[in-house]
Amino acid sequence: MESQEEKPIIYTMENKPIVTCAGDQGLFTSLYTSLAQQLPREPMEWRRTYGRAPKMIHLEANFVQFKEELLPKEGNKALLTFPFLHIYWTDCCDTEVYKGTVKEDVMRWQNSLRVHGSVDWVIIVVETNDTKKKNKTNILPRASIVDKIRSDFCNKQNDRCVVLSDPLKDSSRSQESWNSLLLKLRTLLLMSFTKNLGRFEDDMRTLREKRTQPGWSFCEYFMVQEELAFVFEMLQQFEDALVQYDELDALFTQYVLNFGAGDTANWLSSFCAPVTNWSGLLLRRPIDMEKRDGIQRGEASLLDLRSYLFSRQCTLLIFLQRPWEVTQRALELLHNCVQELRLLEVSVLEGALDCWVFLSCLEVLHRIEGCCDEVQLASNCSHTVGLWAYATDKLKSLGEHCGLVSEKGPTSEDLNRTVDLLAGLGDERPETVNSLQSPYKKLKEALSSVEAFERHYLELSHAAMEMYRAIGRLRSARLVGKSLAEFYMRKGDPEKAENFLQEALKSYVSEGWSLPVTHTRKQIAACQKLLGRTEDYLQTSALLAGDANLTTEERTHSCQEILTFAAKSGEDCQKVTLSMGVFSQLTRLQFHPATASVHSGAVLQVELTLRCLMPVSVHIQQVAASIHFDLDHGRLKALQRQTNPGTVEFNHGSSSAGPPSSSASGPALELDEIHDRSPSDNSLNSTGVVCKNTHLIMRRHESSSPPDTPNCVSPAVAMKEGAQMLKVQDVTLEPGDNRITFTAPSGQPGTYTLRQLCATVGQVQFVLPHIYPSVQYEVYSQEPQLTVEPLSEPLLAGLPQMVKFTLLTGHYTVKKGDALQLSNTDTMPILPSSSCSARISNPAGELLSESVLSIQSSEKVTSISLPPTPPYHTLEFQLEVLCIIPSGYDRPANERLTNGEVRHRPRSYSHPDTPMTAIDQRMSIDCPWSIYSTLLALTFYIPFKTKHSLLSAGNRKYIQVCVQNVSDVNFTLAEVKLTEKQHESLELQSLTTKAQQLLCSKHSVFCLWEVNWKDDLPSCLQCVFSANFSLTNQDVSSLKPFHYQFQLERVTTLYSVRAEILPPAGEQYCRSGLLCGLEVCITRLTEPAEGEIAEESKTDSDGLKTTKLMYEVADSSSNWAVCGKSSGMVSMPMTADATHKVQIEVMPLFAGHLPFPKIKVLKYLPHTAAVAIQPDPDSCVENDSLSLLDKTLDDQGDTASIRSRGSVHSVGSADQQQKGVAMPRLEPFGPGQAFNHSHARQVLVLPSSDDHIMEVNAT
Repeated sequence: MESQEEKPIIYTMENKPIVTCAGDQGLFTSLYTSLAQQLPREPMEWRRTYGRAPKMIHLEANFVQFKEELLPKEGNKALLTFPFLHIYWTDCCDTEVYKGTVKEDVMRWQNSLRVHGSVDWVIIVVETNDTKKKNKTNILPRASIVDKIRSDFCNKQNDRCVVLSDPLKDSSRSQESWNSLLLKLRTLLLMSFTKNLGRFEDDMRTLREKRTQPGWSFCEYFMVQEELAFVFEMLQQFEDALVQYDELDALFTQYVLNFGAGDTANWLSSFCAPVTNWSGLLLRRPIDMEKRDGIQRGEASLLDLRSYLFSRQCTLLIFLQRPWEVTQRALELLHNCVQELRLLEVSVLEGALDCWVFLSCLEVLHRIEGCCDEVQLASNCSHTVGLWAYATDKLKSLGEHCGLVSEKGPTSEDLNRTVDLLAGLGDERPETVNSLQSPYKKLKEALSSVEAFERHYLELSHAAMEMYRAIGRLRSARLVGKSLAEFYMRKGDPEKAENFLQEALKSYVSEGWSLPVTHTRKQIAACQKLLGRTEDYLQTSALLAGDANLTTEERTHSCQEILTFAAKSGEDCQKVTLSMGVFSQLTRLQFHPATASVHSGAVLQVELTLRCLMPVSVHIQQVAASIHFDLDHGRLKALQRQTNPGTVEFNHGSSSAGPPSSSASGPALELDEIHDRSPSDNSLNSTGVVCKNTHLIMRRHESSSPPDTPNCVSPAVAMKEGAQMLKVQDVTLEPGDNRITFTAPSGQPGTYTLRQLCATVGQVQFVLPHIYPSVQYEVYSQEPQLTVEPLSEPLLAGLPQMVKFTLLTGHYTVKKGDALQLSNTDTMPILPSSSCSARISNPAGELLSESVLSIQSSEKVTSISLPPTPPYHTLEFQLEVLCIIPSGYDRPANERLTNGEVRHRPRSYSHPDTPMTAIDQRMSIDCPWSIYSTLLALTFYIPFKTKHSLLSAGNRKYIQVCVQNVSDVNFTLAEVKLTEKQHESLELQSLTTKAQQLLCSKHSVFCLWEVNWKDDLPSCLQCVFSANFSLTNQDVSSLKPFHYQFQLERVTTLYSVRAEILPPAGEQYCRSGLLCGLEVCITRLTEPAEGEIAEESKTDSDGLKTTKLMYEVADSSSNWAVCGKSSGMVSMPMTADATHKVQIEVMPLFAGHLPFPKIKVLKYLPHTAAVAIQPDPDSCVENDSLSLLDKTLDDQGDTASIRSRGSVHSVGSADQQQKGVAMPRLEPFGPGQAFNHSHARQVLVLPSSDDHIMEVNAT
């Protein structure tokens, strides 16, 4: 009986929670079908302990007859045979029957439960019409029997007694009774599950915490936790069941890792026993009872435990509809098992693990195929391809181990190994006996013969490659192909092997795997040698000879293969063309001269730097470079030629300068270490390497990215013979950098491009088909160029300045008698010099000769005789010129140049980069090599800025001239004077006493003259300011003249304005806060001129000529407050000494000496007056003062008031002015026309009187 209890049921999904039924078995039997069907229909919410999320489950039950043997005994941890609920059935309604039999039976039932500690029970009383008819006299109401049962057995648990009324009838009362009963059973079952599972988990957790104690067994713990998994599976909670197996997996893995680190456990010794069976995984049974029994007895091997554990995980994952996770876990399991066997040092027959892995891979694949259709398998082949590839690899290892791959076939020893391996497989399992494609049959057939092995191996290999290609993993597909190539090499088929090796090589080269590239090339070379492909073999040998991953002996051997073939001679021996990239790298190209541009006939040398990749010295018969000549580019002018780099560096990874190295294509690997440490004691669990730029390394390359050529190098193209070539004979290349110098052709002007490079070694030519980046040099035929530039910046006008003439002769030869003809100008004369010399230098800048120039000047032309100069040389000489500073007033007539063109006078303009005014001086030069004149320009800067102003003091007039030095040098001014050109009677008296004055940089000098006249002062003066200047460090003889012309208009003083401030009545002085009187007196000083009469006058009723003036009193300093009107109009007679007085009230706001308020007088011009000056739009009267029209102003006279806050120039709206309507306007007087005598006067203002009384106490 105990053995049956300990042996679990095989198909756990068919297991159901056990519910015992006692009492009336006939009654239960009649209700069993309805009860079993209706119980799982409604889900129940299962709230679990430890904060785990609630779940909805459908409860089913296995109803069995109550037996005392079914009750759990002490120490029994089996949950599958545990009765979770006990039910007692009765339909008793008779009192005597209840007292005689039923009560005693219920008491015996409860005593049995109490002895075994079972507290989950319920009594169901069924009421039917049949029971009432049996004994109508003794029958009691149903409530009386139920009450007796509750009082006898359910004192504190009244809900443990449930009534089921008429269960076999189809009525609402019956259905309501059924629903109540089912809800009660579900609730009690859930309560029992929660309580018993919680107790079981606590016991299991306690057992797990004892794992560090001696005597603890993992197998015993395994059986306990698996019981919990069985219960979850029984409840169809497959996720929770899977968690239990995952925890067991992780716990066992940790113990194995600790064992590898030196921390051993006693129970692990049973798993270190030698492996005697390697039959693979068994996934076609829900539970492999054979392996489970071995685990329970502690006799299971490591493979048995892992196989059983994975089979259970696989079953649950398939129930969860996650078959693709099975493949992922299977691949991890197979790799981990191999490592765990090594860590535990388990003795395994050689090849046995390969058999186990191969069978396991196919078993997983067959299991997945059984639960998925073909469409799902095709779309999810990315999950299964790993198993296909792993099975292929293990089958290949078995073939090599059993001698099925060699050309001669297996030996007797190989056959013995095969027999031993097949013996460890055991008998085929019953589940796969009838399957023709079972893993067992496939492996047995593959190991039976060479032909069968080849068929199975090729089938698996091609299937894996097709899957890899279908999901885009070309790298993995080529890796399988490389393994297939090794198989073909062992079978003696190098032609098929080479194709797969070339595909693999493309991936290695494009991704930068150095060592795999070397290994694959060695294999390719062996294939090519067997196939007799001489050119391809030599190409690969050259690559191997330059590979630094090989030893010196291997590299020398490969190089010797090339040299041996190159030394062959005879008619049958044909020349072989190879890529130069496998032989040497073009790393640098340098031109001498470095400009890579020479004139025709000059010497140009090209120096190549070749890095020889061979391990030994190689004698080269000839090194040649082909040149492409382009004539059109050579005809460009020198200024339009593009500058070619004199030194070109070549990238070693480019195809032009050598073979693509292992790291040439794509970014370099960025690797970093990772460490996994235990969180408890910080011990190192594992370490590894991670690539930080995987997204760049592992990206898929386009099909055109790797070169589709043999050995992944540029194809060798035969050298094109041409007329223009660079050649060097008999050169020995040493390992490393070698310099080779060529003399480039430079006879014909044009652009020469280096296209190809070829090195000849006997019968072998190494050709570089394209030199990239493009390398060019230019041979030019340059036209003569004449440039003029200042010797020092800037050129200052008014002082002698040196300018430099530079003649690049180009292709022209300057002969004796050739001369430059310069047109003379008045604004920039060329100063004669007897020591002007010319310097002749070669293109390298070396001085060849120096001679004195012959300069002859006439009225219009200056002729400069040039010394004889060869072509493409430079002739330099200097001339002294002087730019005349324009006076700024006179404009002489235009002149003509020597070629007949009109010379435009130079105009000064403001330069944005300097405060000095700039003047462009142009000169025309006739050259002997051209029929056209050359126009050149020089920019001079005027060092001075000159301003003038007219000053007045009553009738006395003064003229002030300001000279500002805006240059960066210091000057000396001398002989400063001012003259008036039109009036001889006018006398200008200088008030400057110094004969010479220092004018420093960024400083100014002011000169003042008083104007004296005899009769009348002219209204317009034409003045000329003149001075001599020189640099401060020069003597007096170097003084140069400077003139400045200007014109002064409206010089005469017309009106005199005087003001007086009168204190208040009764006061001697003005006081702040009290009104004072401001009397303004305007006096006409002169008789009107003719133009003034015609423009401003108006005849009044008395026949007098009058003009209107506007006055305005304003105080911008806020010292005065103007009370009443502050402005107005006055009518002034146009006669001498005519006077008009105006009274205005003002109030001082502060005490002290206050300046007089500002008094402004303006001319009022009627609308009939001509507009002489465009009105300033910024000085118009404000819009709120526009109510005064012309007529109103004429009538009101000085009674009108116009308030202005600025310079009033016009009256009227802006719209009227824009439309051209004639409006009256205001015009200010010129400087000195209206002189204000009180402009700088002050008046004493006392503070206001203080009437406050201050009390002072004295003691």
